[in-house]
Formats: sequence, C-alpha cells, structure tokens
Amino acid sequence: MKSSADIFGTDRALVGMVHVQALPGTPKHQHTMDDIVAMAVEEAVLLAESGFDAILMENMHDVPYLRRNIGPEIVSAMTRVCVAVRKAVGVPLGVQLLAGANHASLAVASCTGLQFIRAEGFVFASVADEGLIEEADAGSLLRYRKAIGAENVAVLADIRKKHSAHAITADVDVGEYAKAADFFGADGVIITGLSTGQAIRIDDLGTARVASKLPLIVGSGVTPQCVEHLFAYADALIVGSWYKHDGRWSNAPDPQRVKQLVDAVRALR
Repeated sequence: MKSSADIFGTDRALVGMVHVQALPGTPKHQHTMDDIVAMAVEEAVLLAESGFDAILMENMHDVPYLRRNIGPEIVSAMTRVCVAVRKAVGVPLGVQLLAGANHASLAVASCTGLQFIRAEGFVFASVADEGLIEEADAGSLLRYRKAIGAENVAVLADIRKKHSAHAITADVDVGEYAKAADFFGADGVIITGLSTGQAIRIDDLGTARVASKLPLIVGSGVTPQCVEHLFAYADALIVGSWYKHDGRWSNAPDPQRVKQLVDAVRALR
C-alpha cells in the first residue's frame, strides 16, 4: 500500500490545483496552446516555489464537460501541458481529465512522468451534472494500468463526489464507499463537500478514516483556519479555490493567500 509520502513526497501534504485554461474545441476556449501552456507553468512554478508539496492539473475550464469520452484533442492538449509543467517543477504531479475520463488521465500521467491521477466514478454509480455515471470503472481502469505498465501511477478515488446526486446509493454511507475503494484497489480516497470550494463534513472524514487505512485526502473547502482540524484525520489536502483571488477557483492565484495557506500547514508539521 502506498503512503501519503510515497504519493506526495511528504505526510500532511498540501496539494495545489492548476486549473488549465479552456482547451481547443471547448465552448470557452480562447487562448492559443502556447499561452495555455505558459499560464499553467506559471501557476505551477508559483505553487511549487511557495511551498506546496504537490500539484494536480485539471481541465476545469472545459465546461460543460463530456462524460468519460472527452476527445483526442483534449488528451493531446493536456499531455502538452503536463510535459511542460513536469519540466518546470520538481514536486510530485497529478492529472484529472473531466469528466470521469480516468483511462485518459492514466495514459497522460504514465507518458508524462506524473505520480498520480484523481479518478471519479471509481466505485459505485452516481448521477453527476454531466449525466448518469452508470458503470464504475475500477475493474477496467486497473487492468488498463497493468496493461500499459503504469503501476507506479497512484489512483486517488473520489467517493460520494461533489457535483453529484447519490440517491441511488443512499443506503451506502461514506465508510462503505471508502471500504469499497480500498477493496477495489485504489491508492487513496478523496472526500469532498457538495461542490467546488465547499467544506466537507468532518464526520464523513472520520468515518472514512475508520473504514480504510488508505491515504485520506480532503478535496474541497480547505482554508488556513481549518487545516488543523482536517489533519486530525486527513493525510493530504487538495486546494483549488481559497488561495485564488477572492477565493474563486477561476481566478489567478493570490500570492498573499498562497503564503498564508502554506504557513498554516507548515505550522502543523
């Protein structure tokens, strides 16, 4: 079993999000690929030099998202971004391709030297804002990882993921989700709030901690004020909103907020 230090390079890890600008073919696309790559690299360098332990790249500006099958143009563009960021920073890196394109994420990570992917729809079905995620892909994803020789890439699985309805699994609590992700071979479990930037329920975090020994990661709602409480259970925190200007995920990072967040985490080590 991989530890948090194996994946992120340290315990009590702080993971920053680089929200890559809208990619070619998506409704909000407006920048050249050269500019998209340059902006992603600039953000990654700022986070790494400011003390973030790892970075996760994501195509969040590609709204509205496609479900699972995202097109070769997106895979190609994200590959180019990941290559450039990998050359620019030395911290552990991950990638997530929205929405639920876990096989594509794994291929990109394997080919560009990344350490982890974030996977939604790994276990159990749900109704996301992109539509019904009717088939969990743990079985096919880990077989694909084996087939391409990418066992070194960790799979971090969202459970009861944000931006989704879970009525069809209402009788399955967070602990059972975490147990299932563990049993099906995830390398880590991610707990989120209801939507981007929203705080998680501490009770959910504690329940997942009891249910599984996998690295436990908070995936939304992290602020400097709550890191101490979150690290009582969590092994890592993924942050993509609070340290941006005005706390909005779509804005550029605010260096002062970046420093404040890093200082809060360092004070606990």
